[in-house]
Amino acid sequence: MNQDAMKQQVAAAALQQIPDDIVLGVGTGSTVNALIKLMCEQRKRLTACVSSSEASSALLRAGGYEVLDLNTAGDLSLYVDGADECDPNRCLIKGGGGALTREKIIAAASKRFICIIDASKQVPVLGTFPLPVEVIPMARSYVARELLKLGGEPMWRENFTTDNGNQILDLGRLQIHDPMALEDTINSIAGVVTVGLFAHRAADQVLVASADGVVEL
Repeated sequence: MNQDAMKQQVAAAALQQIPDDIVLGVGTGSTVNALIKLMCEQRKRLTACVSSSEASSALLRAGGYEVLDLNTAGDLSLYVDGADECDPNRCLIKGGGGALTREKIIAAASKRFICIIDASKQVPVLGTFPLPVEVIPMARSYVARELLKLGGEPMWRENFTTDNGNQILDLGRLQIHDPMALEDTINSIAGVVTVGLFAHRAADQVLVASADGVVEL
């Protein structure tokens, strides 16, 4: 089974766990795009959605869903999103698509967070995938120097601007044995908007697609 087929498989499994008539938090990325497509095809009945990116919002609106601002929606019962890496404790690296700050805000505002991935995203220790850090543009070089002190290798994601108007440093060469501590350390650097570590707010449930079907963590 190829990766696209696994994304379709896990999206279908997630759709079965979304109740009708709620305001649904919707993430960003190719696996979430597969979920949005299924929602539209099956005409999933939702009150509205809150989206973590302009790209997802556009897909939702094209499918006939109302997209609310989180300030209007308030706290959410459910958020569904993908991840770039997931460890055995359901801690995540997110932000490969650049939407990490809005994703983290919506996850924090949601009672339940379901993460949908394929088996290639499971790792024993986070850090193989470069860790995204969203930064205020004027602070990029300063933050990069501070990240170097942590033992990683920061790379500026050139020609990319987040939906918030900021820039991203991708921090490579890490082995993240204490995700909560590193999340706190990076978030404390002046000029950092947020880091793409979801450890303090890990996923409540992870659905993993493989050639053998979908399993739940």
